[in-house]
Amino acid sequence: MSTPERLLQILTNKGSLAPGSPWAAAVAQVPRELFLPDGFEAGGRVVDRATHPERWARAVYGDLALVTQVNEGRDLGEDAYQRPTSSSSMPSIMLQMLGLLDVRPGHTVFEAGAGTGYNVAWLCHRLGDRHVTTMDVDPGIAKQAEANLACAGFGPRVLCGDAEDGRPDGAPYDRVLATYTVPEIPYAWVEQAPAGRIVAPWGGGLFHYSFAVLDVADGRARGRFTGNPAFMHTRSRPAGGGLLRDFLHHEDAGTPGRTTLCPLDVVHDQHALFYVDLAVPQVWHYVGRAQDGSDEATLWLFSYDKGSWATAEYVPGRASYEVEQYGPRCLWDEVEAAYRQWERYGRPGRERAGMTVHPGGQDLWLDEPGNAIAVVPRTGP
Repeated sequence: MSTPERLLQILTNKGSLAPGSPWAAAVAQVPRELFLPDGFEAGGRVVDRATHPERWARAVYGDLALVTQVNEGRDLGEDAYQRPTSSSSMPSIMLQMLGLLDVRPGHTVFEAGAGTGYNVAWLCHRLGDRHVTTMDVDPGIAKQAEANLACAGFGPRVLCGDAEDGRPDGAPYDRVLATYTVPEIPYAWVEQAPAGRIVAPWGGGLFHYSFAVLDVADGRARGRFTGNPAFMHTRSRPAGGGLLRDFLHHEDAGTPGRTTLCPLDVVHDQHALFYVDLAVPQVWHYVGRAQDGSDEATLWLFSYDKGSWATAEYVPGRASYEVEQYGPRCLWDEVEAAYRQWERYGRPGRERAGMTVHPGGQDLWLDEPGNAIAVVPRTGP
């Protein structure tokens, strides 16, 4: 049986929904199927309602993230990189995010990224339509989310526009929630929730698996990082990623070198990668593993602008590793320097890092706000 009650049971069994949770009624009473198209991607496989109705229903009422749009809805051809650009988030992650948001009866919420409208529906169920505003940059997604919500009996404000500008005429808000990853917390959100809370998936190209949970006071938002969410990136400043063939060039012109830093030590430690990401912007990585049983692997690093790349070759049992770099940025050198700085900090965990957002940008700090380890000037709204 695939119903909201099944999803409620799954989330309860997983410990995502505690007894007496104020979100239990929303899970049980808001049909997720009303917010999903007849075809979507689940776990890398397309699920079609017409041909596999039972599989479709089980995916809908499973604890799964369901991709509903790729490449902003444009057909770039079968050989193009299929970048997910809209989805229905994993319900257990939605509950974690909403728990961090700490909404109370009477609170007003501005949601950046309407998606299918399912998360908005939970908020409306809990707070009432007039307390919820959502905005999406994609006109088609905003229109469909509004239709989905109406079908489910909800009527919040659904707007089309750049949510990183916020919605000043609806402010002040008690809570601001983003359903996509941002590399920078827009100061508009701070201004429009002057005594509230901001929860947003946050990070850059190398590590973007954190919720930033920030409380606002005196024109500043301050807080720390938690969780392990995986959300799509803002369209205003999309992250890297793609097919290697689109980023790799001048393969014969790379500069060779060696390193004693194991490349897999960098990417397999989320705490290390979090701090490396702070120091190495506009870069993404990919690990290619040998298929011959050797356990060898290649760490690829690419700059967003496609101008620079680097490789670091992992071979088990070695004390040093081959490196090759090309372009104006020596990407491996940047990554290694950031990793060594993390070691000098004492190899701190991500939980020791914090962030302050102010009119000039955002400051990242270790343990205390006065101990800045990265300063990012404001570039957005």
